[in-house]
Amino acid sequence: MSVSDLPAGPPAGLPALHQSDLPLPLLSRGKVRDVYEAGPDMLLMVASDRVSAFDVVLPQPVPGKGEVLTQITAWWLSRLQETQDHHLISVMPEEILKRIPELAATREQWERRSMLVKRTEPVLVECVVRGYITGSAWKEYRTQGTLAGESLPDGLQESQRLDPPIFSPATKAQEGEHDENITFQQTVEILGSDLAYELQRRSLEIYSAGAEAAEARGIILADTKFEFGVDSGGELILIDEVLTPDSSRFWPREHYQVGRGQPSLDKQPIRDYLDGLPDWNKKPPPPDLPEAVVNASRDRYLEIFRRLTGTELASYVPPRFG
Repeated sequence: MSVSDLPAGPPAGLPALHQSDLPLPLLSRGKVRDVYEAGPDMLLMVASDRVSAFDVVLPQPVPGKGEVLTQITAWWLSRLQETQDHHLISVMPEEILKRIPELAATREQWERRSMLVKRTEPVLVECVVRGYITGSAWKEYRTQGTLAGESLPDGLQESQRLDPPIFSPATKAQEGEHDENITFQQTVEILGSDLAYELQRRSLEIYSAGAEAAEARGIILADTKFEFGVDSGGELILIDEVLTPDSSRFWPREHYQVGRGQPSLDKQPIRDYLDGLPDWNKKPPPPDLPEAVVNASRDRYLEIFRRLTGTELASYVPPRFG
């Protein structure tokens, strides 16, 4: 993609957070999230505005991205909580401050971009559900007719709907590495039969609910990934981000057409720009992003938030939990 092909758009006016620095023990700093210990049984997950592509963190953040990821997750979990146990305690700044008063001096770093959550033992398999064949699944199918080595029907086209959706687990990659699709049988070998089948059941159930809600708003949920953890009581619960533009592919229904790639409501302008660079090998160090590419990606994040919730991000009031 040429930068000149992008709409100029408004300047990236929202304050951007590349990295937080809070008065809590830092547990981990991932591609997007900074995770802090918040007591013996809680974590504070701060969604920065860092952006990655091809599993490489890029130099420029996308302003507002972390807030979108946090608030969309809260919006989905408020819709799912009657059927799905999850780790979210609160995204409300006042409730977080009540529990962790030492955060008062750094409120501008974490407000509206943070989730206070129950601490769990994560299940080390990512639970991917594919409702349409695209991305890495399409690349493998196009050359081998398989997904993670397992056969798929002949004659599928790019972006075609998969009926029923496919549970397609993956190993969780370390930073700078790529997730690896694995078979369901490999998942059983890693986790045991009972847990593997429960993850499959719950992932397909959540995908179905998400796809139905998105469809009502003119959006196709092409695929998504979920993460689960085991809490202190031994219960399997939904953790991390849920049905966000970083963990899912959302396609505008009005542009959908089988047989080609689809415009996605996510960081696609960044991927397209980087794909068009002749001299970057998709490994660190990454190139700088032009302002127009950053702004175009920001606009996509704001659009998916607005289309899903029916509300502008700046005026959105998050739900309360508990």
